[in-house]
Amino acid sequence: MLHARQDDPGFETRNGIRYRRALRVHSNALGIWGICDLVEEKESSTGLQMTPVETKHGKPKSDVSDKVQLCAQALCLEEMFGVHIPQAFLFYAVTRRRLAVDLDDALRHTTKQFVQQLADMFRTRETPAPVFSSRCKRCSFVDVCKPECIAGKSASKYVNTFLRSS
Repeated sequence: MLHARQDDPGFETRNGIRYRRALRVHSNALGIWGICDLVEEKESSTGLQMTPVETKHGKPKSDVSDKVQLCAQALCLEEMFGVHIPQAFLFYAVTRRRLAVDLDDALRHTTKQFVQQLADMFRTRETPAPVFSSRCKRCSFVDVCKPECIAGKSASKYVNTFLRSS
């Protein structure tokens, strides 16, 4: 329900700000694509200003995953629209507050590193083993991933054990 409005593509304009929902974005340079929950646009004396806003169910995380996702969206928007986006926002449902995220050089570098690592995983077809944690129960992929069954276990070890017992 939290994403119901953001997942419905469209836009509206209020008080000189255009709000785009479910905006599909991509970067040819990075080889990534995605969908922005919300992008706020307004014209200024310096040109078009775009600000992505990502909605999250929970509360702010201690890791950089949400910030990296948001930065990747901004990098896509920058390439697509020829703009510079210095700041974006994370909106957390638990706190009902926006958290400003500065898209500085360090975050941009970290984001590009993650994109490269992901590309390397696709190229080599190697999937990292799941790590089972309390967060798994809130994940929509828990039934597919089954981390409690395979976390820390090796598929080759399982196959070898199975072959030895046959």
